[in-house]
Amino acid sequence: MDWHGRYLQQAAWTQDLRSYIFEKAGLARANRILEVGCGSGAILSQLPESPAARCGLDLDFAALRECRIHAPGVTLIHADGHHIPYCDKSFDIAYCHYLLLWVKNPLQVVKEMARVSRYVVAFAEPDYSQRVDEPYDLKQLGEFQNESLRRQGANPSLGGALAEIFFRAGIKIEEAGEIRGRDVSRMPFAQENEWDVIESDLQRICSREQIQKMKARDEQARKEEKRVLRIPTFFAWGHVD
Repeated sequence: MDWHGRYLQQAAWTQDLRSYIFEKAGLARANRILEVGCGSGAILSQLPESPAARCGLDLDFAALRECRIHAPGVTLIHADGHHIPYCDKSFDIAYCHYLLLWVKNPLQVVKEMARVSRYVVAFAEPDYSQRVDEPYDLKQLGEFQNESLRRQGANPSLGGALAEIFFRAGIKIEEAGEIRGRDVSRMPFAQENEWDVIESDLQRICSREQIQKMKARDEQARKEEKRVLRIPTFFAWGHVD
């Protein structure tokens, strides 16, 4: 599985939103910024030009090694977002991208981001409990993926609770809501890349035969232009007094 390719695909989905929020949050005037859960550096490598010192934090050593390749010059630290090893207000902006659904205590992570920065941004958190799959016979595909996420320790419905998490963390919310235009079926679709992810998920709970049957049905629906896949995905950002 090419995870960096997957992260780049996700980064493309939020590119316009990131540009807008970074401008509003004052990236051009920032001195230091932090990505919590930086992974392979897909977002860090695409940050707009600014004088800010860039830092990335992740628990995965392998991801940090890859991040060093894709985002050279970034300060990287191996650490847990539940306990960010920086002093209060060390950064102007702290952000994350498709992270909070995977952590044990998302409120604690957001509180830590608020502690170490002036602005906090969560660019994308999906809510798979609101997922729409059409034709109807592909609904089971979404149900299987949700169950797989739960077995991996993720919270499939995190996105819908994002604004509340920010509020509970003491963040003064500037904007929050659903990212518009996130009908995946209407986006440029890397078929094999997407199915690499799906198969990686489903092999935990489905037989090879079941997976191939659903893949064939998905491909047929796309060729017939009848495929709908909508996963509501939410963002939030705000400041800390």
